[in-house]
Amino acid sequence: MVAAVAARTLADDGLTVAVYKPCVTGLDEGGEADHALLRRASGSSQSDEQIAPYRYGPPASPHLAAALVGEGIEPSRLLAAARAAGEGADALVCEGVGGLLVPLAGEYLVRDLAVELGYPLTIAAAPGLGTINHTLLTIEVARAAGLEVSAVVLTPWPEDPSEIERSNLATIAALSGVEVLTLPHVDLEAPDSWPELRLTR
Repeated sequence: MVAAVAARTLADDGLTVAVYKPCVTGLDEGGEADHALLRRASGSSQSDEQIAPYRYGPPASPHLAAALVGEGIEPSRLLAAARAAGEGADALVCEGVGGLLVPLAGEYLVRDLAVELGYPLTIAAAPGLGTINHTLLTIEVARAAGLEVSAVVLTPWPEDPSEIERSNLATIAALSGVEVLTLPHVDLEAPDSWPELRLTR
């Protein structure tokens, strides 16, 4: 949702927005797939292949989903597809898959693809108990690889946040030095009701 709302915000600003997700899994579960949501949110005319070069039915980590159908994920294809997706667009929104340390192929992780692409990162995190540790660990992992973390988005942010949730936001911002934004629950079927989400380009 963070990527979709960010893409929608850019499109509403009048920019041509391309979207990309290296791998989509869980297509067997039905519902709107991530790449389809990204396309709809951005107003893009990209094909499934252009947005998500690897797409699998099993709801599993990309490396396992690929193995379950007898395939392998090629890092060079991921990088080429991301760069091709952004050609001719004013902005490119790339959505990760599972977290920075999720394997895509062997020892090649989502983090490795992020390093090769070199784009600033936005970290999506839950607002509740446990998020301080998870979020700060992700920021540390990103920074250790030389990645720029431009923002954290806590979502779904409740209408009436608890003391813990408010404290989590303030603590993550203070300890990381990263801007912490919030995104409430959004109705997938009503993009016109989505709030703006402006991230570093």
